[in-house]
Amino acid sequence: MSNSIKRAYGFMLLLFFVLIYLVPLDLRSLWQPDETRYAEISREMLQRGDWIVPHFMGLRYFEKPVAGYWFNNIGQMIFGHSNFAVRFGSVFSTAMSALLVFWLANLMWRNRTKAYTATLIYLSCALVFGIGTYSVLDPMITLWMTAAMVSTYFCLRVNSTKAKALSWIALGLACGMGFMTKGFLALAVPVIAVLPIVWREKRFKTLFGWGPLAIVSAVAISLPWVIAIAQREPDFWRYFFWVEHIQRFAEKNAQHSAPFWYYIPVLLLGTLPWLALVPGALASGWKKRVLRPELFFLLSWAIMPLIFFSIAKGKLPTYILPCFAPLALLMADYFEQVRQSVNSRVLKANGIINILFGVVGIIVLLVVSGLFPLHVKPIYTRVELYKLLIALLCFAVWGLAGALSMTLPRRWYWAAACPLVLSLLIGQAIPQKVVDSKQPQEFILQNIQTLQQSKYVLSDDVGFAAALGWELERSDILMFDEKGELQYGLNYPDAKGHYISGKDFPLWLLKAREQGDVSVVIKLDHDLQTSANLPPADNEISAGRFRLLVYKKLP
Repeated sequence: MSNSIKRAYGFMLLLFFVLIYLVPLDLRSLWQPDETRYAEISREMLQRGDWIVPHFMGLRYFEKPVAGYWFNNIGQMIFGHSNFAVRFGSVFSTAMSALLVFWLANLMWRNRTKAYTATLIYLSCALVFGIGTYSVLDPMITLWMTAAMVSTYFCLRVNSTKAKALSWIALGLACGMGFMTKGFLALAVPVIAVLPIVWREKRFKTLFGWGPLAIVSAVAISLPWVIAIAQREPDFWRYFFWVEHIQRFAEKNAQHSAPFWYYIPVLLLGTLPWLALVPGALASGWKKRVLRPELFFLLSWAIMPLIFFSIAKGKLPTYILPCFAPLALLMADYFEQVRQSVNSRVLKANGIINILFGVVGIIVLLVVSGLFPLHVKPIYTRVELYKLLIALLCFAVWGLAGALSMTLPRRWYWAAACPLVLSLLIGQAIPQKVVDSKQPQEFILQNIQTLQQSKYVLSDDVGFAAALGWELERSDILMFDEKGELQYGLNYPDAKGHYISGKDFPLWLLKAREQGDVSVVIKLDHDLQTSANLPPADNEISAGRFRLLVYKKLP
């Protein structure tokens, strides 16, 4: 590949990243509960100046360690109080993971074209860009697991003592940062992924000889914070280990429980617009695993964590995000095999799948649009026709890009363009019903003056309460008749007053109104279905399932 072509490939990849990952960040509101939660936790950490103990709504919040919040803290420090800042940590982590994919591909195959292909496939996978532009901690843990994968490759391939020592130290540092991002799973996943490789290559001596060095480096990077939070909050490790690990992943009543096969459709849909490459990539990697050990290495890193998360009781689509880096490398290798064929069935099948996906998306939208007498509850109102047209455009472009990938010269890369318009315009296509249920920023901003003037602000929904804290930049939002994920933090003696039960509310309200205005936001899907059960408000504002009750200060 000539230098000019290399620069062109690099520029196009950078442009793709900017359009898919950076431009849309400020074009849509934050979603509750995830994005509002992580926005508010980092805002409170910066406000407190406390980078050791996470707090949420002014309460102790021990569901996750601290390193993932640090990414979000830095994003807010650089870009200020904005949705872009809230999501930047996820985008930055995804970008770093993509660079590691590029680096590892280049190391394995000494083929810059294949490395670019692997990076493009990775960045354009639906699950990767969907989660990579969404404020959760999974892109951060994926970065550290990808770094662990690259480090492991060096650990098993380099020969000099110095290189081995540096590789194992890097592996430990990656695992240590992963542990501080999402806990003990970051230590288990690399071990699970590497065991088949060690067994196949009979590297037990290497593992037990050099492994302790990785353990030491993981301990070295995480121990200062481990000790610091244990000193500040002695109950952190008990709660985090037993509740957040054992109960969430192993017990029968685990949170987000799902069947064993749950991740199969998630994986397949998550690899769009490259779905047709998946079966061939896995089969080719398995068939050639003896002659090409790097393919077995990638298979192990892709499949073993997938099996592990499938066995666990608790499941979410975001958990398998670390599997997509090795999977993208496998698909890129297989892609190079098939794209040289003039009549490649695989690439044609891939184009057809993307066309069908676009067509099915359009049909579904039309069915639920309310434009036809199909006796289906419409998701769009009559005044939201423009939103429906935007949504139809997103799927139409997906299908068109799939068609172009089958017909144009050098057509393969058009598949990556499938999600382009969807990523850019999805924020403008969201029905108002969804906005009024899952995106509370609009409702808050419409009533911002009233809320800012209130001495007390309450909400019966944790996600909405987090959005209130974020927009109002205050940590004293009170929970009304609902504790949710704040249950643990509310159990501390110093949390008294952060929760008002429905039974105690009338008496509390009388005293609170002596000090200033009181605003209460309720969601109508909770047990409290209407404001009829509450004392009459001076003002009542509704939007969808959100209702704001305003009680003026008593004279």
